[in-house]
Amino acid sequence: MKVLAVSLAILAILISVIPQFTDCESQGRQLVLENGRTIPMKCHWTARAELALGLPLFAVGAILFFSMRKETHIAIGILGVILGALVILLPTGLIGVCSSADMLCNSAMKPALILMGSLVIAISLASIVFAVARRNNPQ
Repeated sequence: MKVLAVSLAILAILISVIPQFTDCESQGRQLVLENGRTIPMKCHWTARAELALGLPLFAVGAILFFSMRKETHIAIGILGVILGALVILLPTGLIGVCSSADMLCNSAMKPALILMGSLVIAISLASIVFAVARRNNPQ
């Protein structure tokens, strides 16, 4: 169970950090309006939102690491599944990334977040399964 918790904590850090360096603004690209003002693209806001998801996901990993109760592991696993789904939904549906396929956010950030969100869901489901198995088979 400790390996799963550390894996979740590492994924939380990666989910927070990787989008900050793979959005268009980090590459010097912004939208230029007709009046000359520049504003960030959609991928910038996705990166900021992923930063906000990283902290509770890191807390899920920490609680899973230090908790001894099987019921807590089940509840934290459910929360991990929800947060993992949100990690995937932010770049794919909720906020999105730039529409151009040659942008770094579309070729690097989006696939990385989908992969890491899927890993978070898989690890969280594994922690639920292990907790239920230990709950039904007390030793």
